[in-house]
Amino acid sequence: MMPMKPIYFGLGWIFVGTGVIGAFLPVLPTTPFMILALWMFSKSSDRFHYWLYHHRIFGPPLQKWTQHRVIPPMAKMASTSMMGISFIYVVFWSPVPTWGVILTGLLMAYALWFVLSKPSHLPK
Repeated sequence: MMPMKPIYFGLGWIFVGTGVIGAFLPVLPTTPFMILALWMFSKSSDRFHYWLYHHRIFGPPLQKWTQHRVIPPMAKMASTSMMGISFIYVVFWSPVPTWGVILTGLLMAYALWFVLSKPSHLPK
């Protein structure tokens, strides 16, 4: 049994809460917050790490990510479309300076590469 680290434990619950909210709000992703929560619990609580990893709803995507780095096709589609919509908003309707638009574009391009470079399905 590992010693409790309150900061990681507290952040784990904040990310679980944010992930649960994301399950009901279409603009807020669930799985990335649950991945963060799982990592925080791995640093603070064996009990809650096990609970989240084996949860009947949140567990399977976390297991696929942990074991094979799988990002499902629907998650890829949602993340890429939200990035595209966000970037269009930044370019046309926000007062961000040119350097901010370029930086935003570069960060989103990296995120897009990361998401699309991961497998969509479990290996056979």
